[in-house]
Amino acid sequence: MEESKDIRGGGGSGGGGGGVGLVRADQIDLAKIEEQHPFIKGLFLESRGRRQRREEETRGNIHVRREWEIDPSKLVIKSVIARGTFGTVHRGIYDGLDVAVKLLDWGEEGHIRQAEIVANRTAFAQEVSVWHKLDHPNVTKFIGATTGGTELNIQGDNGHSSVSHNVCCVVVEYLPGGALKNFLIKNRRKKLAFKVVIQLALDLARGLSYLHLKNIVHRDVKTENMLLDKNRTVKIADFGVARVEASNPNDMTGETGTLGYMAPEVLIGKPYNRKCDVYSFGICLWEIYCCDMPYHDLSFSELTSAVVHQNLRPEIPRCCPSSLGNVMRRCWDANSERRPQMDEVVSMLQAIDTSRGGGMIPLGQSHSSCFCFLKNRGP
Repeated sequence: MEESKDIRGGGGSGGGGGGVGLVRADQIDLAKIEEQHPFIKGLFLESRGRRQRREEETRGNIHVRREWEIDPSKLVIKSVIARGTFGTVHRGIYDGLDVAVKLLDWGEEGHIRQAEIVANRTAFAQEVSVWHKLDHPNVTKFIGATTGGTELNIQGDNGHSSVSHNVCCVVVEYLPGGALKNFLIKNRRKKLAFKVVIQLALDLARGLSYLHLKNIVHRDVKTENMLLDKNRTVKIADFGVARVEASNPNDMTGETGTLGYMAPEVLIGKPYNRKCDVYSFGICLWEIYCCDMPYHDLSFSELTSAVVHQNLRPEIPRCCPSSLGNVMRRCWDANSERRPQMDEVVSMLQAIDTSRGGGMIPLGQSHSSCFCFLKNRGP
């Protein structure tokens, strides 16, 4: 039998100098492999490294970072800017960017059942899975998140303080204008110019139209969940109860949302779809025009009964232009099938003429709510 030639990997007579050579296995001296065949040693070491990494991942020694997961070492958490049911929202800096950090705390270990922790983390994962793929000028930009188990520190006036390992966080762009609701409350007496009303409404409508195009139902559309940037652009936030729309409406049931904004079908637990967001938008549109909050003095049971059985809706001021009032009425129609899609709402708002004014008349400038029968109109 003709003996095989030992062809080294460093050269070769015909194929160019970059090829990998052939070596007889029975002629390899493992003790001298580095000197004899360095390219083979490299293959052995690479294979061994991959195997060790798989074993460590299986044992949980290595955390595999998901595409949306941030590096906690780059996050600086600062002062609280808002508080909610499950946690707080802080100012922060991530990798040099101004951010808002939503900390979700579900209780200390030993004081909360494991089943609750699992349920909360599942809900958190749902929020992140919806939010991290979105990219639209009227949707708050998602930066990243952590799922707990990492060391997070808050930089306060009295030094640093650590947070529980149960805490998860969502990091998004910081929007200095705050919540749309607070902006409306500040303008409650003087009201907004009509062109500003339409601009804010269009921002919100475009954001919702984008979500619906992605088959995402927000399910908690309200002015408190809309934020303003430095240019007063509205951006949709808080996807805590958002979900991908089910192909079968019967798969989406339950009272999800905020009282006063919830569509009749949601209030009574019937199947619903994206049209529940359209209903909520109609209520928000009324708020934006009036700079006021609906249903001040009704309890949950009173409001539910009146909305579902008596078709109660906010009263549209007489000075409101009919073009805008028509959008409100169509959006909060009791029959969800008669409500327009959000892209149609965008078209209706774009068609409204703002050149002649038509905003709500400021408080103190009239003896009644509005004098629409006079020539004077709101700003």
